[in-house]
Amino acid sequence: MKPLILITGAYGQLGQSFQELAVQYDEMSFLFTSRAQLDITDEHTVTNFFQKHQLHACINAAAYTAVDLAEQEADKALQTNVTAVYHLAKAAAQRRIPFIHFSTDYVYHNELNRPLRETDPLLPRSVYARTKLKGEQMAQQVHPASTIFRTSWVYSRHGHNFLKTMLRLAQERSQLQVVYDQVGAPTWAQDLAQAILDILRAFFSGQLSGRYLSGIFNYANEGVSSWYDFAKAIFKLTGSSCQVLPIRSEQYHTAAPRPHYSLLDKSRFRKTFQLDIPHWHDSLERCLSEMELHRTPTSTNHSNNNS
Repeated sequence: MKPLILITGAYGQLGQSFQELAVQYDEMSFLFTSRAQLDITDEHTVTNFFQKHQLHACINAAAYTAVDLAEQEADKALQTNVTAVYHLAKAAAQRRIPFIHFSTDYVYHNELNRPLRETDPLLPRSVYARTKLKGEQMAQQVHPASTIFRTSWVYSRHGHNFLKTMLRLAQERSQLQVVYDQVGAPTWAQDLAQAILDILRAFFSGQLSGRYLSGIFNYANEGVSSWYDFAKAIFKLTGSSCQVLPIRSEQYHTAAPRPHYSLLDKSRFRKTFQLDIPHWHDSLERCLSEMELHRTPTSTNHSNNNS
């Protein structure tokens, strides 16, 4: 019997990326659920769902990600980012199956101007970041073998994200101001989803011991970028004439504070899972090609910059 994998948040960026990739992993079967199909904030509903289905792993791709709105909707963020995680992790622990969850670079926000390691101090400074950290803690409390992936600047052709916002604004304006003093790395949701599925494939085939499938891991695309650099790359690859002007963070007010430096150190991920991580610029090219918006010749591949 094929392992059955539950993936929540089916219509989010990451969930839709999992759905697109699932056909390439026919040694596993998948059960995708949205809020309408499975209310993960209700413990009774989650418990009944796990009892009904013979699951072999649970991937929680559901999250409240409206960073600024969370400042006003703390209860909603708490329900999805903490309460739901607790219910899913607890149900997975009771079945003794892997539980995979996603967190954010925002939990660090510690002013360390070097690639951030999983063991570094955590200082979440927004409702969103605090609920994501609390979700990590809840998962590990009830399911000590939980696997948590902290990621950054996720984008895709689905949902709401920086890439799609830039593409829309470029059609409406001739000039944009984008912050240049926030540094990290964009992450293509499809790369993250593929990494997780490769890990599960190795686990279920016996190539990866279960003792490695637990703990906290950083994952983002390789390379370094500011939001300004990211916007410039988007417009160059799409042939947009929209001009991008660099500004400092204090010139662009947001309800929730953003870390100035959140480049993630992926050494633990690479050492544990032995998987290559694509460079962010190469992945951006591939994403735009899939969207049929890539108008320039393919550039030379970027070598991985270990971070």
